[in-house]
Amino acid sequence: MRNSLTVISLYSGAGGIDYGLEAAGFETRVATDLDPDCCRTLRSNRAWPVLEGSITEIPSSRLLAAAGLRKGEASLLVGGPPCQPFSKSGYWARGDSLRLKDPRAITLTEYFRVLEDTLPEAFLLENVEGMAYNKKSEAVDVILSLLEGINQRQGTSYTIRFSILSAADYGVPQLRSRFLMVGSREGMAFRFPEPTHRSPDEVSADESLPSHRTAWDALADVVPAPGESLRMRGKWADLLPSIPEGLNYLHHTNRGAGKPLFGWRRRYWSFLLKLAKARPSWTIQAQPGPAIGPFHWTSRLLSARELCRLQTFPDDVQITGGRTAVQRQVGNAVPSLLAEVVGRQIAEQILGRPPSECPLVLMPPDRGRPPEPEPVAPVPEKYLELIGEHEDHPGTGLGYRAQARIATPLREGSDEYSLFPDFAHEARDLSSRTA
Repeated sequence: MRNSLTVISLYSGAGGIDYGLEAAGFETRVATDLDPDCCRTLRSNRAWPVLEGSITEIPSSRLLAAAGLRKGEASLLVGGPPCQPFSKSGYWARGDSLRLKDPRAITLTEYFRVLEDTLPEAFLLENVEGMAYNKKSEAVDVILSLLEGINQRQGTSYTIRFSILSAADYGVPQLRSRFLMVGSREGMAFRFPEPTHRSPDEVSADESLPSHRTAWDALADVVPAPGESLRMRGKWADLLPSIPEGLNYLHHTNRGAGKPLFGWRRRYWSFLLKLAKARPSWTIQAQPGPAIGPFHWTSRLLSARELCRLQTFPDDVQITGGRTAVQRQVGNAVPSLLAEVVGRQIAEQILGRPPSECPLVLMPPDRGRPPEPEPVAPVPEKYLELIGEHEDHPGTGLGYRAQARIATPLREGSDEYSLFPDFAHEARDLSSRTA
C-alpha cells in the first residue's frame, strides 16, 4: 500500500474539493486555475504548487513535474471544468444552452487530455447537475467516448459511475446539488455513499438519520471581522427586514402573508432571500446582485467567514480579495465536506485504504435547537405605493423576457421548467409555508 494518496487538481478554484480531499487523507501535489484571485487564495493557504493559466496552455508534463510524479503514479485526478455550458442559469437565460457547442466546453475535453497523459488510478469530475439532464446528457456521452479511446490507446480499463448528490444529505449546511463522476483505472465499480442526513420535511426519508445540519449549526459562533461592511445596499435594502427568516420576496405577494408588493414568481427566486436558523442555507451564489441572497437572518450580507462556513471550508482558510472576489470564489466552490465524504469512499473502494473510523473532520457541530426567529419589521412607508394587484407569472414561456421562446420541461414528467430552474422544488416548499 502506498504511503500517500496523491492528487493532481485541475480547475481548483478556491480549493473547495482539495480541502475536502485533504481532510480525507489525500495530498494535493499540484493545483491549477486560470483565475488570479483563486491562485492567490490557494497560495496563501497551502504550500501546494499552483500553476496559474489556461489548462489549454499547461502541458501535462509540467503538471507531473510540479507534482513530483510520473505517468501512472498519481492516486487521483480531480477537477470541475467551468460549468457555464451546463448550468441551469444559462438554460434559463436563453431557453436552452449551447452546452458542448459552447467554446468554454473545451475545458471538459482538456480534463481528459490530462487524464490520458497522467493515467491516475482514479479520477473525480465535478460539475453542475445540468450535465446529466434527461435527454441532454451529451456531455456524459462524450466522456464515455473519450474514455473508450483512452482505454484502447493506453491499455487501461477506466470505468465510470456518476450521480447527483445533494450536499445537505451529507451534513453540509446548504442546499446544493452537484454532479459527481468517479472513474477507476482498473475498472472497479464505485458505489456512491448513502445519505447520512435527512430533511425533516420528507415523509419518505429514513427517520433513523439525523436531520440536516442548519445555518445555525454553521454560523452560531461566527463573529464578522472588524471593519467588514455587511450592510445591504440598493433600492430594496430597507425592505429586507420585513421578510421573515427563510422566505423571500414571495412573502410580499398575493399568496404570501405580507403586503402585495410584487407579482407571484415575477422575480428571481433568490430576490430578497433570507436564511432561516432552523434550516440549511439556500445555495450560495457566485455573482449575486445587490438584492440577491441568501442574506443573514439579521437582514445583512453574509460575512466572508460565514460564506466559508456554509461551504464547510476549514476554518484556517482565508479567501483573498475584495467582497466581489470572495463571493465569486466561495460561490463557485464545491462544499469541502461533500468532497471529504466522497474522497473517503474513493480511498477505501478504489485505492485500497481501510475504512476510517474517525469522525468526519469538516462536519459542522450539531448545536441543537436554534433561537426563535428574528422579529419581522413593518414595511417602510416608501414601499407602500407598490401595494396593489400584481399579475402572477402567466406560466412557462409567457413571462416578460420569454415571449419569443417556447420553454420545455427540464426533464420528462417534471414540473421544473427553464423559467424557474434553480429552486423549483424549494419554491413549492416555500409557497406551502407562505400560503
